Amino acid sequence: MFYIVATPIGNLKDITLRAIEVLQSVDLVVCEDTRRTSILLQHYQIKKTLKVVNDFNEASQVASIINLLQQGQNIALVSDAGTPLISDPGFKLVRTVIEQKLPFQIIPGVSALTSALPISQMPTDKFTFLGYLPEKPLARLSMLKKLVEISKLLPTTFIVYVAPHKLVKTLQEYQEAYGDIQVSLVHEITKLNESADKQLISSWLTKFNQQKARGEWVLLFNLGNL
Repeated sequence: MFYIVATPIGNLKDITLRAIEVLQSVDLVVCEDTRRTSILLQHYQIKKTLKVVNDFNEASQVASIINLLQQGQNIALVSDAGTPLISDPGFKLVRTVIEQKLPFQIIPGVSALTSALPISQMPTDKFTFLGYLPEKPLARLSMLKKLVEISKLLPTTFIVYVAPHKLVKTLQEYQEAYGDIQVSLVHEITKLNESADKQLISSWLTKFNQQKARGEWVLLFNLGNL
């Protein structure tokens, strides 16, 4: 059996009983980073063989994992935090498992995007997850402009993951594309410094000019008034 297991995004207690049972029972845990996954497993006194699959080696590792599954091994896929494949590696592996008609189960749990949305003060009835924006500036700007047209066809709250060192630049690009709109920033979900607030982009820029952005950020915005 192949299990896709959601893990905590911060607080190690945010894991389901079923996820713990699965991690205790499998022969192998496939993870992004053995250091991160080891912290979780050690917390629950679980000792397992770990195999790294990330963006750089996933294509080369799929065949060997499929072979182990065909031999009857039980394998769990986890990401560093949250639900696997949500802006994390594993798509090729999961797709191949399903294509090969091998048995699989999803073990649901937390995700940063669904945890951020309810506290964002943004409309929650429809949302669009964009993950991380494109790396190249022109591609990023083109995408931002297209979102205006999308929001006219389907009013939606957009959700973006932002690395701390890119937060100020991202806010500046949003201000250039949309004007001084209100955006929500949800920070360090389930961790000690968790916060959530909605402000004008200019207010956020003033804040981060005074103090450096640190930790994990989820940015949410709605273009309904443009």
